[in-house]
Amino acid sequence: MSDIRNLEPKLVWKYFHEITQIPRPSKKEKGMTEYMKKFGKEHGLETITDKTGNVILRKPATKGMENRKGIIMQGHLDMVPQKNSDKKFDFEKDPIETRVDQGWVKANGTTLGADNGIGVAAAMAVMTDPKVVHGPLEALFTVDEETGMTGAKTLKKGILKGEIMINMDSEDEGELYVGCAGGIDVSATRNYKQEKTPSGVTAYKITVKGLRGGHSGVDIHLGRANANKLMFRFFQQAEHDFGMRIADFSGGDLRNAIPRESFATVIVPSIKKTQFEKFVKGYEKMYRSEFKEVDPDIKMSAKACDAPAKVMNAGDQYRIIRCVFVCPNGMLRMSHSMEGLVETSNNLAIVSIREGKFQAHCLTRSSVDTAKEATAWKIAAGFQLADAEVELSGSYPGWNPDMASPILKTMQETYQKLYGKVPEIKAIHAGLECGIIMGGYPKLDAISFGPTIRYPHSPDEKVEIESVGKFWNFLVATLKNAPVK
Repeated sequence: MSDIRNLEPKLVWKYFHEITQIPRPSKKEKGMTEYMKKFGKEHGLETITDKTGNVILRKPATKGMENRKGIIMQGHLDMVPQKNSDKKFDFEKDPIETRVDQGWVKANGTTLGADNGIGVAAAMAVMTDPKVVHGPLEALFTVDEETGMTGAKTLKKGILKGEIMINMDSEDEGELYVGCAGGIDVSATRNYKQEKTPSGVTAYKITVKGLRGGHSGVDIHLGRANANKLMFRFFQQAEHDFGMRIADFSGGDLRNAIPRESFATVIVPSIKKTQFEKFVKGYEKMYRSEFKEVDPDIKMSAKACDAPAKVMNAGDQYRIIRCVFVCPNGMLRMSHSMEGLVETSNNLAIVSIREGKFQAHCLTRSSVDTAKEATAWKIAAGFQLADAEVELSGSYPGWNPDMASPILKTMQETYQKLYGKVPEIKAIHAGLECGIIMGGYPKLDAISFGPTIRYPHSPDEKVEIESVGKFWNFLVATLKNAPVK
């Protein structure tokens, strides 16, 4: 594997390498919290840790910069744990394997964790590089951003001193983000009856894989396939044409990642097995044709297996297939206030059928809070028609743009001086922690930016090396040009 510590800027890549060696899936960031505490103390920084695991580091202004507004550099310590099905990897024990490939840093069959490891590494570099000129500084590192934004939600009011927050969790160099979508989780559960598997049947393991997946906010507009939706579309027709019965199903494992794979055990009458196998191949061909521009590597297969002891009751199966089949998924509405921005979407993230219990979990996003709520209740209604119990939880607000923001003006001018062009101003269809943190600090002036990261939340995640250098230079120049109090 290539040694990323030889890349420039070396201090940023040094710290990112160290971060990749520490397991840090969401809700399992204790190692990272301890690492940050040790880092702060080793470098003589004021170090604060709260009960949730958030870490705050403070550094006084460099000489002559004491009159600048205090800046909070903010990032999250956790990462999304996704791997290819053939990759043997334990996200709670194994270090990420990094490599350099044609101007990008990638991982070996897993997510890289550049989201948000590069932002965290850059903040660490600022706190230790004596050449960086800055006003009063804080670095806020939160936990569990990816699965619940728990760190941001539990951040104690009054603990932060800065007046400006620079979130470094965006994924396109040369763009400044001034707003983000809010989100809400929709969870449906339903018990179902099981029946003894009849005789005269052939059982199959049905697999859908090879999808690109991706971030359920950043990539939702790309129209990529959702493995759960593909399988249940197939189920509906297979039930009708072959009397197919489902024994179990699993698809997706993270609410904020577009499902890349799904797996099922089904039975069909043995007299129809030849036709059924051709039917599966036909669906694979159809899906590959439909999604050839955005998901060209879809694979669908049926492999004969031992018959299960039980299958789902036919009546329950009929209702469950249809409530998943009709569940809204993907981009649902574009914004009328900002061109090119997805306003509202839903990700049918996780579906499970096993041992008498059906579960489905969605993440609904919108930059309009009322649209977010309405979409969530619409999804809930579909599941309720199938007699499922539905819970709406984890709602968090969006972040409304402030085009008169002083830090926005500073960063626009700074970027133009550095690179000869004005950066694009955007909002993002994903949950940034800015909106939540600003709920406790309503006077905070906030902005988000970062290097170029592609395909976060998937094993294809990669970060552009050149963009990291530009991101770093921009951050350093911004700190030097921080607004006066």
